[in-house]
Amino acid sequence: MSQDELTQVHENIDKMQDNMIRLCQDLIRFETINPPGNDYQVCVEYIGNRLKNSGFSVEYVRARGTPGDCAEYPRYNVIARYETGRQGPCVHFNSHIDVVETGDGWTKDPFAAELENGRIYGRGACDMKGGLAASIIAVEALIKSDIELKGAIEISGTADEESGGLGGVAYLAEHGYFSKDKVDHVIIPEPLNVDRVCLGHRGVWWAEIETHGRIAHGSMPFLGDCAVRHMGAVMTEFEDKLYPAMAARYTKMPVVPEGAKQSTLNINSIHGGQDEGNEGLPAPCVPDSCRMIIDRRFLLEEDLAEVKGEITGILKTLETSREGFRYEIRDMLEVIPSMTDQDAPVVQATADAIEEVLGKKAEFICSPGTYDQKHIDRIGNLKDCIAYGPGILELAHQPDEYVVVEDMINSAKVMASSAYKLLMAEKT
Repeated sequence: MSQDELTQVHENIDKMQDNMIRLCQDLIRFETINPPGNDYQVCVEYIGNRLKNSGFSVEYVRARGTPGDCAEYPRYNVIARYETGRQGPCVHFNSHIDVVETGDGWTKDPFAAELENGRIYGRGACDMKGGLAASIIAVEALIKSDIELKGAIEISGTADEESGGLGGVAYLAEHGYFSKDKVDHVIIPEPLNVDRVCLGHRGVWWAEIETHGRIAHGSMPFLGDCAVRHMGAVMTEFEDKLYPAMAARYTKMPVVPEGAKQSTLNINSIHGGQDEGNEGLPAPCVPDSCRMIIDRRFLLEEDLAEVKGEITGILKTLETSREGFRYEIRDMLEVIPSMTDQDAPVVQATADAIEEVLGKKAEFICSPGTYDQKHIDRIGNLKDCIAYGPGILELAHQPDEYVVVEDMINSAKVMASSAYKLLMAEKT
């Protein structure tokens, strides 16, 4: 490997800074909010057209039949591949194109992609259109440098990561796009800070709990059975028993921030009773149904069956101890924790590149939430996968989300160097 070659690549990236800023701004201006899944097709076509101009072959894949896919909101993905013409491995950069809703509290237009004081603001700037732009610039700079690279480089822009990835990476993995005969190493430019290599993530179980009651007139609640009160009993059991038990569990996984080293449970939503009528006036009825969505994050040391059993055990106890208590529980999503070995090729190549570019040792971490590594690992059976990219983890999904231009430049250099090291190594 030649340091002179890498120096040329890094110089190309510096010269492409304005190009990278415009690319990131263009990507942010596609309002790819999920749900429902806006602007997926036009966004992936924009990415695909750009990469065609850099010599990539491009394929668009619609994830038909996946949740949310319909004529109005088709689940489109783009996979672009650059062949060097020489035998060697394939390095794949995967970014999701979808973003969460904007929410309140913004002082910037969420989709104007304003550049101010070295920051690009907008929904998805941090998570993760800044990372997508940086990876594209990294690869274009490698190609522009005319190095005799080996193997192939792939870039994908995929759907629905924010809602579980079923219409994106999961679908592609099921159809062979992330398989060992096509791809060797995967880097996902998620926003986990520019000096960190993310090895994996905790597990997740999403479920819906519904308590049942009996409807009656609101002026005579004693003639009915309030499902909301039954759900309140569930909440009390969570507070008194489940939360203290989870707080005592810690993982050896290097999860950040510190609080995420514990097991956690978030109550995502509660819906009970009849809808309010005109002008928000209440329906005078005893609620006969109450639904709660739970988000249980669990550790590598925990077993999913035991995680589920802990919740169902509380519900079964209430069923026998509380008069009239009836419930249903429905699985919505389950993901096993994933962690790549620290000595894996993509980990070491990226860590070495961080030290070369930033002049500091890489920090090895795991993410508190899941991302599309879960599908690459479990469905594609590709273990050489990490998350690395620009963006400050704590800014994801926040009002006035932004990405720092300098971080994008540095991460592009790291990704280009990592890809160079992996491509020039012997394929095993």
